Amino acid sequence: MEFRTPVTIPTPPFQIEPLEVMLFVGSCFADNIGQRFVEEKFRATVNPYGTMYNPASVLHTVERFCQVCGQDAQPFPRIVFITLGTNHIYRLKATGEIVDNCQKRPQQLFREEVLSVDEIVDYLRQCVETLRFHRPDVQVVFTVSPIRYAKYGFHESQLSKASLLLAVDQLLRAQPPSSVSHLFYFPAYELVLDELRDYRFYKEDMLHPSAQAVEYLWQQLVEHYFSSSARRFLQEWKPIKAALSHRPFHPDSEEYRRFLADAQQKERELLSRYSH
Repeated sequence: MEFRTPVTIPTPPFQIEPLEVMLFVGSCFADNIGQRFVEEKFRATVNPYGTMYNPASVLHTVERFCQVCGQDAQPFPRIVFITLGTNHIYRLKATGEIVDNCQKRPQQLFREEVLSVDEIVDYLRQCVETLRFHRPDVQVVFTVSPIRYAKYGFHESQLSKASLLLAVDQLLRAQPPSSVSHLFYFPAYELVLDELRDYRFYKEDMLHPSAQAVEYLWQQLVEHYFSSSARRFLQEWKPIKAALSHRPFHPDSEEYRRFLADAQQKERELLSRYSH
């Protein structure tokens, strides 16, 4: 007997490789998952200009990142995760510009607006075009954050998520049938709300997914998106990571210095073996 409703996760045509160069942009959910990639030694950049919640602010980050990356001749990510949180934006009344962060300025300086599905699609399409200009084979994975926005009211929060989901679906369906797909959707929203579906998977505020829920999403990513080489790397890195994070009672002892040096040497050897 099945006591939950499993969510189907399509396996993409690409695979995430060890030490992959990646970019994560979006809501605080992107922070959580992106940081996990950093901890597992992937060369991941996570919200380089702060957490972004709406599609317009996500575009601002993508444009700025691409500009800086081009100037510095840095390796450009092959895989980009974009996590959308809301379709609500804030404009500075004085200039009409969409702001990415109100910086705790008085609320009366801003005008709140709600993006339509078509407007969301347009911002996301610009994100994709900007990324593909710098790397034509870039793979873009969209997710919708399962974090609910109580300040909008739960009905409005659901409408916001629905608009984001519709926009992503429309964008993915617009890909030419004859072309190789380079846009994908990872169902983080559905995994938390439909498959886990229990308040024990939320933090105390009952709005943000718990560490256990984030771990479950990570496991689903590993299972469906990681290459066999990347999964093998995680297994080899796990004991080294544990050793490096160990907090001894006597950190100045010679014994711990030898222990730490040994773990660091194993880390260098592991990274060297997978550096290609």
